[in-house]
Amino acid sequence: MELIDKNNQALLDEYEDFVKNSKYGNFMQSLRWPKVKDTWGWDAVLSRGEDGKIRGTCLVIMKKIPGLRVSFMYSPHGPVCDWRSKEIMSDLFEGVKVLAKRYKAYQFMWDPCYEEKEKDISEMLIGMGFKHTYNAPELTTIQARNNYMLRNIEGKTPDEVMASFKPDWRNRIRKGPKKGVVCKVCGTEALDDFYPLMEATGIRDGFSIRAKEYFVKFIDGLGPEHCHLFMCYVEEDGKQIPLSGAVTTQYAGKTCYVYGASANHHRNLYPNYLMQWTMINWAIEGKNYIYDFQGIPFYNDETNPNYGVYKFKKGFNGEVVTYAGEFFYVFKPVKKKMVDLAEKIVMDRHERRRQKLLKNRNKEMGMEENTAPRNEE
Repeated sequence: MELIDKNNQALLDEYEDFVKNSKYGNFMQSLRWPKVKDTWGWDAVLSRGEDGKIRGTCLVIMKKIPGLRVSFMYSPHGPVCDWRSKEIMSDLFEGVKVLAKRYKAYQFMWDPCYEEKEKDISEMLIGMGFKHTYNAPELTTIQARNNYMLRNIEGKTPDEVMASFKPDWRNRIRKGPKKGVVCKVCGTEALDDFYPLMEATGIRDGFSIRAKEYFVKFIDGLGPEHCHLFMCYVEEDGKQIPLSGAVTTQYAGKTCYVYGASANHHRNLYPNYLMQWTMINWAIEGKNYIYDFQGIPFYNDETNPNYGVYKFKKGFNGEVVTYAGEFFYVFKPVKKKMVDLAEKIVMDRHERRRQKLLKNRNKEMGMEENTAPRNEE
């Protein structure tokens, strides 16, 4: 076990190279991620083999809990290693324990990206003292457990990938450009066009959105090599009208569609289809093996308002991937109870706000509360 030396640039580079080139890597385990989560502290642990080479890493971000003099430690989609290796996992966790004392953590959590069906890994972690909820309900985990992905695209041509899509989806991808829709690769300069779309989407679909400044940190923090803002426009009366946008990452062989938004108007131009196809092409060009559409909450419930998200993504003919989810290790049980109570109060407040947004959305669209969802187009 080795703790990161933030003043050792050679070590930082070695760490980043390992994560970036590991099939277990994830953009949230990059040392760039703390630039995005700059209101959290961070630290990291390494594990080396007998040959002295890195065999595992674990980026940890931590948030202080006001008034309780403790912190919550989280390794988002970490660690980066062979999750079946108890030797490496245990070695990394020994470093986490040292960090827990340093930062007075009441609890630590990690959520490695292995599938729920791989129960042998879960049993190993539980044997190490972690607590886990099998089949955790939707929206109760920080990262979505149910995701939609195009896997094994490495080495395929764009034509081969598109041929796998449903016919209607192929047609809609082609219709946009014929009607003047263009999809551009942008940076933070286009956030003035993107953010109003995000606000409209939040109202329409009933969810809270992050502040505009967060997207600036996200795009700049990961940098142009690893993060793009894609924007679809159509020209009308000499003006570029924003239709849809997406904040998308490319890291460790995976392109991930993280945030998406679209306008309430011009939906007959199918901008979201062209936008997804442009991002899938970025994945192919980057020789990635996965294009990750990310979360599909309530994908198996056709009566849920979120079902349209899954229906849209399903047309690209990928597959549902369900992660095992979160594993917690409690260091201070009494403090945990106090924090859990405070969080419940906050979550209840957020849920009331979400329900209000949904009610206002339905009123504006002339919908009843239980109207079946439309397709995401």
